[in-house]
Amino acid sequence: MSSKDSDREENGAKVASASKPSSSCDSGNDSEGMKRAAVKQLIERYYYQLTDGCGKADCCNENCASSRNFCHQNISKDAAAIVAIDLFKKKGTLCNDPSKVPKSSDDTGGATAEGSGDDMCDDSPCTSTAGAVKMLSVSPVDEADVSGSSEKFPTQCTSQPVALPSQSTSPVKETKFLTEEGIYSVIETCQVSDSWSLLIRTIGSIFNNPESLVLSFRKEHSQRANKEELQSMVVDLDKDTDDMEVGSSAASSGVEVGSGTTARLKDDEVTVDVAAVRRVYARLYEIPKHLFQAALVNAVISLSRAVEMDLKYHHAYDRDPNYLNIFIIVMEIPLLHSPEFIECATPQICKAIVLLPVSAQAKLARVWSRFTSAQIKLMVDYLQQLITLKVVSMPWTHMSSVNDNDTITSAARVLKILYYASILGGCTDPSEVLEEEARQNEEASENLAELLQDAVGRGEPKEKSTVRQDPLEKELGVKAIDCREPAVAFVDFVNEPLSDVIEMEKDYTYYRAESDDKFSFMTHPFLLTTTVKSLGMYFDNRIRMLQERRTSIYQTLVHGAATTPYLRLPIRRDHIIDDALVALEMAAMYNPQDLKKQLYVEFDGEQGIDEGGVSKEFFQLVIEEIFNPDIGMFIYSEETHSFWFNSTSFENDGQFTLIGIVLGLAIYNNVILDVHLPMVVYRKLMGKKGVFADLADSHPTLTRSLQEMLAFEGDVEDTFMQPFQISYQDVFGSTISHDLKENGSTIMVNNCNRQEFVDLYADFLLNKSIDRQFRAFKRGFQMVMAESPLQMLFRPDEVELLVCGSKNLDFHALEETTEYDGGFTSDSPAIRYFWEICHNFLEEQKRKLLQFTTGSDRIPVGGLSKLKLIIARNGPDSDRLPTAHTCFNVLLLPDYSTKEKLEERLLKAINYAKGFGML
Repeated sequence: MSSKDSDREENGAKVASASKPSSSCDSGNDSEGMKRAAVKQLIERYYYQLTDGCGKADCCNENCASSRNFCHQNISKDAAAIVAIDLFKKKGTLCNDPSKVPKSSDDTGGATAEGSGDDMCDDSPCTSTAGAVKMLSVSPVDEADVSGSSEKFPTQCTSQPVALPSQSTSPVKETKFLTEEGIYSVIETCQVSDSWSLLIRTIGSIFNNPESLVLSFRKEHSQRANKEELQSMVVDLDKDTDDMEVGSSAASSGVEVGSGTTARLKDDEVTVDVAAVRRVYARLYEIPKHLFQAALVNAVISLSRAVEMDLKYHHAYDRDPNYLNIFIIVMEIPLLHSPEFIECATPQICKAIVLLPVSAQAKLARVWSRFTSAQIKLMVDYLQQLITLKVVSMPWTHMSSVNDNDTITSAARVLKILYYASILGGCTDPSEVLEEEARQNEEASENLAELLQDAVGRGEPKEKSTVRQDPLEKELGVKAIDCREPAVAFVDFVNEPLSDVIEMEKDYTYYRAESDDKFSFMTHPFLLTTTVKSLGMYFDNRIRMLQERRTSIYQTLVHGAATTPYLRLPIRRDHIIDDALVALEMAAMYNPQDLKKQLYVEFDGEQGIDEGGVSKEFFQLVIEEIFNPDIGMFIYSEETHSFWFNSTSFENDGQFTLIGIVLGLAIYNNVILDVHLPMVVYRKLMGKKGVFADLADSHPTLTRSLQEMLAFEGDVEDTFMQPFQISYQDVFGSTISHDLKENGSTIMVNNCNRQEFVDLYADFLLNKSIDRQFRAFKRGFQMVMAESPLQMLFRPDEVELLVCGSKNLDFHALEETTEYDGGFTSDSPAIRYFWEICHNFLEEQKRKLLQFTTGSDRIPVGGLSKLKLIIARNGPDSDRLPTAHTCFNVLLLPDYSTKEKLEERLLKAINYAKGFGML
């Protein structure tokens, strides 16, 4: 054996030992593994050369797609793979700068990115595979030695870790990273040489390595920290100086070397220069045909896998908070929605982001919240497109649901971070208001808990149910309801195709399981339509009803108590308020848990069995009575067409508590009411305080006047002559004066204190003046809904939709979803007559028809398309009126012979129907 061969053999042994520390018995396996990796890499390089080419305009290799003499025109991918193997066997010519670089795997299963530049250059140091922590600065090593094979291959370089030369006693560890100036230099070099291979290698190598990307595009103060800044950090100054000296030698290639030393940052600060990242991407995507994108895509895929390993097993973020830079840089890629990215790279980066601890996700939300609305929305659109594409491209079955798809669930989790970023970046209530609301809500919760504890009678002890709070929401200390105008509109987060394919039964099961292994979209309600969320709450309410029924049976068996599985309300039509008040007050006083039972209404002297229809009529009658202006509990506004609490009402708290209970029972029993309350009422029910921004809902004229005062540019005091005192009338028409602050009648409103006057005025009207009435109203509502996921799932405007239903009276949508029975079909003459008549009805007549057939004239959440109406044939032509089973939305229609007769009979039925009797 010659001396040269002996040296090669020795170097090969060193490479093997450096790539994977192992015992002597494993050295042969390491050498074989390295040989296989090198062979695989070579074949892949031939393949990419055949499919993509090297990128050189003057290439003369007939086996390269970039050559004018290319001899494999229009070759398929399968054929290219076969030819690549053949070229490898024949040792065909291989270009030094192919536009794509093959994937390669290390012995641990990690993969480098296609486009990883250092594993294809002939005269630069080799890099480690993805997930490597440091690169080694080494001298070139002969190819045969690196591969561990005695056979000579065409010029190539392995991506396996490489040993230092034998004369080195201590390796100099360095990490390469990108700077804005460096990448511009690379682009200019490539433009001059008319070859983009250097850019491809540079992007591939940096975006492939987590640590390299962490150090890339740092802010100026972080890259050039002075000695005083460095002394405040946990770092070795001598080591940093050496690293910077080594980095200077690599700057000419656009890649710098550094330690990534940074100062301590605030919760919403990062060391990455986001503006520089955007400028770099903008410059890159000016390059014709985006020749670098394939390398970037594959590098991001490999990067994501490495990041997953780092976060799962090495707690990378805990070791270095700058690890967040990776996700900020990658999410700024302009074409994340393009087919190349959305197929593999974007899903992979989403899967990596969700592995961040909650504290890191919260910081990411704070960082993104400082972006513009357009920038946040762009990322939202990327992820929405990913989810939608996945939803519409796959057949979803009970065995394969969207809840179990990692791509969709990961994207949903990242959207949650952006959702809270949008809230933080939007217009939220002042901190002092939020603190006051938190204090008031805590007091209200304690009072309600004490009330329920004192009222509970004997029975089976039950585990206390608490409303679940999102961990990210808790970490950030912000709620969606605190934001009046988010950076990105709430509707932009709703994904209707996703909502359409969700199996709510399965999703609710996952929600109840509260397992980290089961994903529920109920914990991501911002993605769902109100219709789907209402179905989820319906399941939750039904489960609670069954639990109360089981408790009642348990009490009967153990204690011998009377069985009361339902909340029974015996009602006399001429004493409906009195009877309802007595029954509900008794339930609230002795056992408020009875309010969680299924409602069962019985009208005295009537034969209707309550399967839902009787309850609907009961609620309608109660609402008509309570909101009658003659009673004086509410004041009706002709301007807003809504009711507001009468601050001078003589009614006791029990009456207002009854209204709150009725409202809660309606939601709990899935009944829609004809209630007209301003939006501020629903906000207050959700724990908010009424402020000036809410005043327009209930007092629009006054609001305009106050806004004019705030915008007035002259002397407010001399012009308006308004003290800190207001006047209003009681139920008898007498004028009552009220000082908004101490000695308010002597303090005049001026240019300096007018904002204070406006805020105090709004606070009095919306909060203080109706404090007694609203407290009782809210207490009744919470008796029913305290344990419901209502507040977690819905915003105030959605709660209004739950209570009042949709306003879209679209009978064409109802016709499309209606089913027929008893011999009727959509083509039956009577059915055709029926719909012709209905479409010509006035709105009032349409509502009466809904009232007649369903028991309520309100439109369900989601519109009439969500109402399941059945029209059944009720015998041949006759003089009988149409009848209905309101509990089941069934209209019984005789087969009338003429359209005129059907119209006459139908109008008489809907105008004079009342009560439940024998059909």
